[in-house]
Amino acid sequence: MLNWMAWTWPTAGFFLFILACLITMSIWERISPGGNPRHGILGLDTTRGDRLFISLLGSAFIHLAWLGFFGAPVWIGSGISVLYSVCVFRWV
Repeated sequence: MLNWMAWTWPTAGFFLFILACLITMSIWERISPGGNPRHGILGLDTTRGDRLFISLLGSAFIHLAWLGFFGAPVWIGSGISVLYSVCVFRWV
């Protein structure tokens, strides 16, 4: 099923996760509008969407660094990324 682009299941799962994040954020914003920016620890005014983008971008860099330093099993890097994302949504 994924042969047309030589995708692997982890790659497809990654993009499905991003799609799920976007759908979840859209539903959350529809149910509870939170358009007011929040001033965080970095001195930035961010909305939920900004924090999602920052957490996804930071998680990509965490995974790349993990692969660069430690190699293939990225489960610990994924755990660090989840912790990073929680911190971004809480304090940024």
